[in-house]
Parts: sequence; structure tokens; C-alpha cells
Amino acid sequence: MHVSVESIGSLGRKLSVSVPAERLESAVGNRLRELSRTVRMNGFRPGKVPAKVIEQRFGAQVRSEAYSDVVRDTFGEALRQQNLQPVGQPEINAEGGVAEDIRYTATFEVAPDFGDIDITTLPIQRAAASVEDADIDNMIETLRQQRRSWNVVERAAQAGDLVNVENFAVVDGKRLPEEGVERGMTVVGSNMLFPAIEQALVGLSAGEEKTVDVSFPADWRVAELAGKTAQVNVKAAKVSEQHLPAIDDAFIKSFGVKSGKLDKFRDEVRSNLQRELKGALSARLRSEVAQKLVAAYTHIELPPRLIEAEARSMAAQAAENARRQGQNVGQVDHAPFMEAARNRVSAGLIVGEVAKRNNLRLDPKRVNQAINLIASTYEDPQQVVDLYRNDPNLMQGLQARVMEEQVIDWIAERAQATDVAMSFTDALRPNA
Repeated sequence: MHVSVESIGSLGRKLSVSVPAERLESAVGNRLRELSRTVRMNGFRPGKVPAKVIEQRFGAQVRSEAYSDVVRDTFGEALRQQNLQPVGQPEINAEGGVAEDIRYTATFEVAPDFGDIDITTLPIQRAAASVEDADIDNMIETLRQQRRSWNVVERAAQAGDLVNVENFAVVDGKRLPEEGVERGMTVVGSNMLFPAIEQALVGLSAGEEKTVDVSFPADWRVAELAGKTAQVNVKAAKVSEQHLPAIDDAFIKSFGVKSGKLDKFRDEVRSNLQRELKGALSARLRSEVAQKLVAAYTHIELPPRLIEAEARSMAAQAAENARRQGQNVGQVDHAPFMEAARNRVSAGLIVGEVAKRNNLRLDPKRVNQAINLIASTYEDPQQVVDLYRNDPNLMQGLQARVMEEQVIDWIAERAQATDVAMSFTDALRPNA
């Protein structure tokens, strides 16, 4: 096998490989022999199908598969021979036919040289927080809010009430909608509706209405109202006040605490909050380390094709998320994602380089802990564990994430870390 390498810019490489035809013929012969032992054809006993019949029937398919296998295997051998490690997907172009020597070129990018990576001088802030009794009280109150019911009242609406709303707007002498009204509901103070409209409901009893001037922002979702001031007629069709359930045995048992005891319920809530906090602090630490690593190596040239591929992937994910929310979107432009993609690629390459230089290996115990943590949030944890164990794609994704966390923890332990105390609530806020 003959291999040559050509540099394309700083990080691009073009690998030219030539493989003797005999290697392909050997691979084809091996595949045909395997087929002859297992294939079943009418008129022949198993394992007794003549080689010529096998080749006539399956030759083209076998040769194509063998060709792909030889290219894949020799590409790996060529990379090891030249001490190259591609980043991203290589572009492979075959030259010549399947009956000749195999010749192909592979174009790809390699990681940049980061030079010395001194983790011990990296300044990072490490958030520290704990679950307090007040946090448990707040969560129990949130659970009560989720189970609340509504009772119709005759009084005027006030903050916290659920109001059924009917409204229409007049702008530039045009009524919207032209006929009838728009109907909806909101909890006063939640800002589910435009704030000025929601505030107008305060003091209205069922059947009462008022007209208010509302200035809509330039990017408002209704084009006829965007950037304009309209007269909005607001009517309270129905007013209801909330009723919160008591924290009794029935309420507690509804969350899976069989004893119905308040202390057991609080222990369960604390455990859930601690698990959530651990994940939030870990995410904060990963983000902090990644940001500081990226900032420390902004002068390093990064693989442009890899960044563009990451940006396109992020754009595709954004489009998919929008579709899941019911939005009718087409293809999303990847250009706005280029800066975020660059940061993500930079962090990933540096973390990978740290792992390689320090011979860091995936810790199976951490993988097991991650699976069990995910499974613990489901009703049947063992089913989730089995799902991960039996799905290679799920497991590979989890292992990659665990390895990244493991390396970042390793970096954080050696960096110049300053602990920053935070409340539970602030720790859970992504940008706090």
C-alpha cells in the first residue's frame, strides 16, 4: 500500500492511497467463501452451493461491499502510518474501477497545535450551593400550585385570579378581528397575555369591559399591530380564584410517598432537589471551564469545515425544536450559529487534547452512576437501564458526555478555582 499526504492550508490534509488489486480480490474471495457456507438456494443442500453459482448470484454485491471494507480498513491504516487524526467526517473520493488497484483520496481536517496547555493557571469560578428548608417549602408550594383548582367568583378580578378574556383591537381605523372577538384566558400577573392588556383586567368583574391604549413592539407577532398603538377593548367573561389543595395524606400519597407522612415527603423532595442541584452545578462548572478554555486559546486557528458542520447541526436542531413547538419553519440559516459553533468546537478539541496528553480514560463507574441517575427519575428505573445497555447509540452518546464531564472535573481540580456561594434558586438559573 502506498500513501502520500498533501497539506491544504494549515489544518487541511489530502491523503492519497493506492492499494494493490490483490487485497480486494482476497477480500472478495473470503466473503464468497463465507456465503457458500451459509447461503440457502433452491436445488442445493446448505453449504453445497457451487462457488460459480454463488459468484453469479452475489458477485456484484459482494465486490461492492468488499471494496467499501478495504477502503475503510486501509484508510485507518494510512492514518496510523502517517500519524494523523482527523477531526470531523473525511471526504473520500475513489479513483479507478473495482477491477483495478484501489486508488482514493481522503480530504479532512486535523486538530490544531495548542502548544502548552497549563491547566494549573486557568482561573475559574466554582459555584457552591445547598438545599435549604426554605427551598423545600417553595417546591412543595409549587407542587400545590400545579394541583390547584379554580372556583368562579362574582367579585372583581385581582392578581392571581384566572380570567376568561374576550378582546378586539382598533388600529388605524381598522378593527381586528373584523368580526367577533378573540378569546383566551390568563392568570392575572403571569404575563401570559400582553402585560398592558392583562393589567387592564384588574378591577373588572364578569361581564365588565374597558378600552385601553396599548403600544405594541415592532416585532409583535401580529403584523397589523407591530410597532403601533391600538385601542384594545378588554372584557372579563369569567373570573375564578384559585383553590390550593391541603398538604394532607391524599396529597402526599399522590406523589408516590406511600406512608403519606409529611417528613417522608419532605425527604423525598429534598432528595429530588439535591439531584437537580448536582446536575445544575455540574453544568455550571462545565460551562465555566469551557468558556475559560476557549478564552485562553482564541489565537489558535480552528478547522473551518468542522465549525461550519457544527453550525449546520445546531441550525438543524433549532429548526427541529421549533417544529416540535408547532412552528412552521423551513431550513434555518446556519450563519447566526457560527460563533457558538466555534466556541463549542474549540472547547471540544481542547478537552480532547487534555484527555489525550494526560492519558485520561473513561471511568465505567461514572457511566453506571449516570445511567442510574437518569433511570431514577422514571417509574421503572430498570427498564431505562436496560434501554441504555441495549442501545449502542444511546450508550455512545452517554459515554461521550460522561467522558467530557470527567475531563472537565479533572481540569477543575487542578485549575485556580474560586468558590462562589449561591442560593439554590440562583444556582438553577442558567445565566445567574
